[in-house]
Amino acid sequence: MTTGRHTATELDPTLDDYQLASALVREAGQLALLMRMGGLEGERKTSVSDVVTAADHAAEAYVMEQLRRCRPEDGILGEEGASVSGTSGRTWVIDPVDGTYNFLHGSTYWCSAIALKHDDGTDAGQRTVDPSVVLGAIYQPELDKLWLGGQERAATLNGEPISGPSAASVAGICAATYIHPTWLADPRTAMPWHAAAVSAASLRMFGSGSCDLGRVADGELGCWFQHSCPEWDWLPGKAIVRAAGGETAVVQVNGMNWFVAGGPTAVRELSAALTSVPQFA
Repeated sequence: MTTGRHTATELDPTLDDYQLASALVREAGQLALLMRMGGLEGERKTSVSDVVTAADHAAEAYVMEQLRRCRPEDGILGEEGASVSGTSGRTWVIDPVDGTYNFLHGSTYWCSAIALKHDDGTDAGQRTVDPSVVLGAIYQPELDKLWLGGQERAATLNGEPISGPSAASVAGICAATYIHPTWLADPRTAMPWHAAAVSAASLRMFGSGSCDLGRVADGELGCWFQHSCPEWDWLPGKAIVRAAGGETAVVQVNGMNWFVAGGPTAVRELSAALTSVPQFA
């Protein structure tokens, strides 16, 4: 595949799912990085910090093209609009560039991510909030970090086993999170976020949920919580955290779904904190 002057690799259809996922995020991440080096401008989506670039579109197009070659019976769902119905009961969920604001402004804290999930038998407007996930792969190109794991393979970082999330209480570890400033003006989200935030020893807010979740899986970050995550922001990291021996949960507060990951103790405590606030009618 050629995108402008950048040529990406055609992948071998005989690769197993884990090998394919690893190759896809590596190639997508390197393609995006090369395009950034050539100069990019961002387009605003929903806010100043929610942007998209030509690299997002090109990386997603590359992944979709390779999946249609290598897994023609599987479905595809992408952040930037990719949507293919499959017949296998499985769907690949693509986040070509997670942390696009960081990516566009020269930060290294962004990644390409992909997950393979089981279809839940409903249409796109009725998707399960937290579907069963087969595997996840996350690649941070500028640091050359690739997290991989799933139902049939323990989590690894660059092929080496990782220690797994912290077993400690939230009060003794850092919590990674994200909330857009506008949501802090709404008590339905501000109150549960505040309750969870003050339960942690410290907070980290870096702007890429998948990069965060990879680091929760390997123990660099203690735990993680965020509301209203689309599948491409949640499923790659969920698969890896669980494959590393961690826990994940989704809890609803005031009509909002909050996504939580970490060790069993942290997930239990964060879930309790989020649901401890008054409920609005």
